[in-house]
Amino acid sequence: MKQQPHRIKKSDDEMTREELKEALAYLRAENAVLKKLEELAQEKKRRQIKKKRQ
Repeated sequence: MKQQPHRIKKSDDEMTREELKEALAYLRAENAVLKKLEELAQEKKRRQIKKKRQ
């Protein structure tokens, strides 16, 4: 996963519209990755439970 470059943090009021769009896109992508990881962890847990029952 690509890391966001380290920059001096600006408040939302100081950021340009383009910077806000980039930050939003980054956060949406990060959120999607975290949701997928959670989904995979839950699926793994379900498989382990199902395997134990058999």
